[in-house]
Amino acid sequence: MRTMPQGVAKSTMLAVVGDSASGKTTLTRGLARVLGEEQVTHVPSDDYHRYDRAQRKVMAITPLNPSANYLDILERDLETLATQRAVLKPTYRHTDGTLGPPEYLQPGPYTVVDGLLCLQTEGLRRLFDCAVYLDPPEEIRRSWKLLRDTTRRGYTTDEVLNEMDRRDRDSARWVRPQRAFSDIVITFRPGARPEDKNLDAEILLRPTLPHPDLTGLAGEGASDLTITSLPHGEQLLSVPGTLPAGRAQAIEEAIWDRLHFARHLQLDRLGQFTRGVELFRSDALAITQLLVLYQLVTARATRALDVAGAPLRGPERS
Repeated sequence: MRTMPQGVAKSTMLAVVGDSASGKTTLTRGLARVLGEEQVTHVPSDDYHRYDRAQRKVMAITPLNPSANYLDILERDLETLATQRAVLKPTYRHTDGTLGPPEYLQPGPYTVVDGLLCLQTEGLRRLFDCAVYLDPPEEIRRSWKLLRDTTRRGYTTDEVLNEMDRRDRDSARWVRPQRAFSDIVITFRPGARPEDKNLDAEILLRPTLPHPDLTGLAGEGASDLTITSLPHGEQLLSVPGTLPAGRAQAIEEAIWDRLHFARHLQLDRLGQFTRGVELFRSDALAITQLLVLYQLVTARATRALDVAGAPLRGPERS
C-alpha cells in the first residue's frame, strides 16, 4: 500500500469507473451535494484524453484505449491532489469534442475521480480509498448514452449508435476488466416497474474494505431488501426500486445510525437524478449512494484519528 508521510494531510480519494453513460455522474453528484460542493474536488478523467474527437476519428482510435489518454499525467496529478496541493489540469469539452485550456484545480478534503480508465494501472489503483465500478445491463447503458449524447453532446442518433458499436471491442478489452479491481460493484436494472425512477439496485460489497454491519436490515421476499453472502467474503445487496416509502426511509436511517459521527451530513438530497430535463428521486439510488458515502466519511474519520494514514481497506484487490 502507498502511504503518505506522517503529518501530511491527505485528501480522501474515490474512483468511480464504468463505460460511457453508465451512471457515474448521477452517483457522484449526490455525494458532492451531501459532503458539500466546496469540500469535493472533482476530476473527470476524460479531461486527460490525448486526442480530440476529430483526431480520434482520423486515427480510428477510441477514448477507451489507454494509449488515447495521458494516464501517467492523471496519476501524477492525483498524487499531487492527494497531498493537498493544486494542479494545472487539462480539459476536454464534451460539447464539441475539443481540448480546452488547462484549469487550475484546488485540492479539497475529498477527491472524486470518474471516468473510463481510473483503475487501469496499478499506480492509479493504489491511490484510492474506495473504488466503485458501475455495471448496468448493456441495453440500459446504451439507452442512457443515446439520450445523453443526442441532447447534450451534439451527436446525431446514427453517430451515437455507430460509435457504441465501434467502442464495444475496446470496452471489453480495457474498461470491463476494471470491475475486478473495485471494492463496490453497482448494477441498476429494470425491476417490477421498468421506469428509470424505479430501477432496482444490486450492490456487490467486496471484503477489500470494511463495510457497515448490515445485520437486521434485510427483509423478506423479492419486494424487500435482501442480503446474500457469497464466496470469498462478498455480500450482495438487492434493493428493489419499489420499496414502500416508510421501508426505504427505515433502511436509510439504519445506515445513517452506523454513521453517527457524520449525522451533520444528513440531507434529503441523496437519490436525485435527471432524465432529460426532468428531476426524479430513487430510493434504491439513495441507499446505494449512502453505502459509498459510508466509505468516504469513515476513511476520513479514521485518518483524522491518525490510524495508519493510508487507504482504509482489507486485503489487497486481486
